[in-house]
Amino acid sequence: MELAEEPTIPNPGTGEVRIKVLAAGTGFTDSFIRRGRYPDFKGPLPFTPGCELVGVVEKTSSDVVSPREGQIVADLCVVGGYAQYAIRPARFLVPVPDGVDAAEAVCIPLAYLTAFQMLTRYRHLFPGETILVIGASGTVGTALLDLSRHFGLKAIGTCSAANLSTVDRFGATAIDYRAGDFAASVDKLTAGRVGGAGVDAAFDAIGGSHFDRSFACLAPGGILIGYGSQTMAIGRENMIAAGLGLARLKLWGALSFLFRGRSAIWYSITDRRLSHPEEFRADMAALFELLRNGAIHPVVIDREPLTAAKNVHARIDAGGLGGKIVLLPWLASQAAV
Repeated sequence: MELAEEPTIPNPGTGEVRIKVLAAGTGFTDSFIRRGRYPDFKGPLPFTPGCELVGVVEKTSSDVVSPREGQIVADLCVVGGYAQYAIRPARFLVPVPDGVDAAEAVCIPLAYLTAFQMLTRYRHLFPGETILVIGASGTVGTALLDLSRHFGLKAIGTCSAANLSTVDRFGATAIDYRAGDFAASVDKLTAGRVGGAGVDAAFDAIGGSHFDRSFACLAPGGILIGYGSQTMAIGRENMIAAGLGLARLKLWGALSFLFRGRSAIWYSITDRRLSHPEEFRADMAALFELLRNGAIHPVVIDREPLTAAKNVHARIDAGGLGGKIVLLPWLASQAAV
């Protein structure tokens, strides 16, 4: 990765707007794309990373009615966020309420929207029910914990020993996944559950063969939602292993009657945005209201200039961050980090 300067600022085309980027989110998805292993982006090189952004609409095409110039908006752009300006289609942009911190707002389009839709769009979870979050100290993991607390759910989260306190601060029960078999720990923690031990829903971004372990943690009637393939992204498993993991999800989903009502499903935020655009906008708006009202609290651990992007990716690849690093393209200090 390197910082590049363009000689001109581009103008929006039909149906597009130009955004002055105030905050660009970073996360494992950006690293996944950089490695060339992300299924939803196979664009040409070089490209500008950055899956999510918040910025002010600086210029619109003549055919664009909304958003208006001067409005703060958020976008799930998949790529293009690590920039001072971005050209984006107007149809997916969602207004950001006044007074919301841009660095916190940029946590919404990917991490919090993923968490919100997985918690609300596939199974109605009642207050007091229990969920399991694999990789609970990551950006989606902390969003799941934050929202589960808001919804009155009990949460169990797996993480490394260094991030146990991150999980604890959300009122969740933390499990050090390196200290033993987390499935056995979940079984002990839920031993007194009416209807049988286990959790009502599990969320797993590891993928591949790891889905087996998460599925084993479900109570009768529980659901596993897979939403990532991190083992493939970092090279621990190949494409075949990742494909077998997806096949297991489909099998468990189709034949849940063979597994005491336990089922499974795959979630892709980009696929769901295309198939349910009205949900995308409505759920984003709901999340921004929760953020504006102080009901949710995204974990922003650092705010860095664009020049720090390469170092930020090294930190993401090392893991264990316990929150989100946000790039601020107009940060006064652009000294190399």
